[in-house]
Amino acid sequence: MATQPLSKKELEAVRYIQSTFARQGRAPSVREIQQALGYRSPRSASDILERLAERGVVQRRADGRLQVLKNPEGDTSHARTVDIPLVGTAPCGQPLLAEENIEALIPVSTSLARPPHRYFLLRARGDSMTDAGIHDGDLVLVRQQPTATNGEVVVALIDDEATIKEFQRSSAVIVLKPRSGNSVHRPVVLTDDFQIQGVVVSTIPKF
Repeated sequence: MATQPLSKKELEAVRYIQSTFARQGRAPSVREIQQALGYRSPRSASDILERLAERGVVQRRADGRLQVLKNPEGDTSHARTVDIPLVGTAPCGQPLLAEENIEALIPVSTSLARPPHRYFLLRARGDSMTDAGIHDGDLVLVRQQPTATNGEVVVALIDDEATIKEFQRSSAVIVLKPRSGNSVHRPVVLTDDFQIQGVVVSTIPKF
């Protein structure tokens, strides 16, 4: 039996949750969802979240925060997009794309996230890459791959922390260079004792 499409209000709720993740890096509260959907009572928003959870669209994480598991079925507005996982700051020791790090799935145009490659979205922190057009709070779209060429901006894991830097390789060493006028940021000199998670292909400014 075919799955019943989501109602208009259910679709609005999912899109609002996704939008709040993308803009503010967090899930909205029940009261914020209530206000966004025009309800008088937070109970109405809670009811929608319960229905979405029953259908596997959203869930509550262990810390109580909302997590969007998939795009709504029957949402034809996303016919030319692909769901890209938005990850926050990865805790030490966890893989960057571990399920517990995925905050939401954000629809991204296939003209940016081109199949058959795999992608993820990461929120930039700090001002070490401002000269490359990446500012604090921006989202970067990252194509997953374990290698890079000189001059590409990469997401790398160093000491179990994700960092965004320009990649440069010489015959003996690898240098991850900041691109910033702030002199506090210094290049990181490595051999092969780190992991490239992917190459930044686009930046989505904070809005």
